[in-house]
Amino acid sequence: MKLTRTLALTTALSLAAAMPGQALDLSSMTDDERNAFRDEVRAYLMDNPEVLMEAIGVLEQRQAEAQDALDNDLVKVNADALFDDGFSHVSGNPDGDITIVEFVDYQCGYCRKSYDVLQELLEKDTGVRLILKEFPILSEASMLSARFAISGQKLFGEEAYGKLHDALITVRGNVTTESLIKLGDDLGLDGKAIADGMNAPEVDAILAENRALGQRLQITGTPAFVMHDTMARGYMPLEQMEDIIAAKRTDG
Repeated sequence: MKLTRTLALTTALSLAAAMPGQALDLSSMTDDERNAFRDEVRAYLMDNPEVLMEAIGVLEQRQAEAQDALDNDLVKVNADALFDDGFSHVSGNPDGDITIVEFVDYQCGYCRKSYDVLQELLEKDTGVRLILKEFPILSEASMLSARFAISGQKLFGEEAYGKLHDALITVRGNVTTESLIKLGDDLGLDGKAIADGMNAPEVDAILAENRALGQRLQITGTPAFVMHDTMARGYMPLEQMEDIIAAKRTDG
């Protein structure tokens, strides 16, 4: 009986794959034919559940490959905004052979974990260029922190931004304008001046550009990375980042 069912299902599926879509149109069958076909399919899957898992695995692989292809296209189309926007902070090796772009929210726990990973990566690999994109999406504290960092960058330059970024990604406790002013002062910067510039049109424009870029790249959470020409969403341990970088270098 099992052999008969297997042969029947195999024949039906082979016909479905080889013939035009309308050739196996269930709506064109009689009720008895349609019910018989469904019974054979169900019986086969009940006897061979591993087939269903295999099919799900193939589907997931195809979906992942399709997403990778879409992501690669999105990176190519948005390359200038990603890698050469003229305002995003660059750390690591400015002339590195591998560029990582991070979309970061200072209130994101996984962004904070990623910060430690990236610091270790930059220490170990002198060929990496890191570009930071302010992408505050979680809370009002996220927005305040991002505005403060960008304002500090515009007023006092890239070194000041680096200090602010390092402090903001590790700060604990409630974030308010007053706490940010104190943080800036503690770093040897003019915290009040930075706070006064948080709502400047230039700060608004940078945040708007980053937000629009994230939408085009279909980024809905942080951290999100573009590693050379590949999208990588979510936290990654150091070993995973290093594997991707090694593969990119091998591919040339």
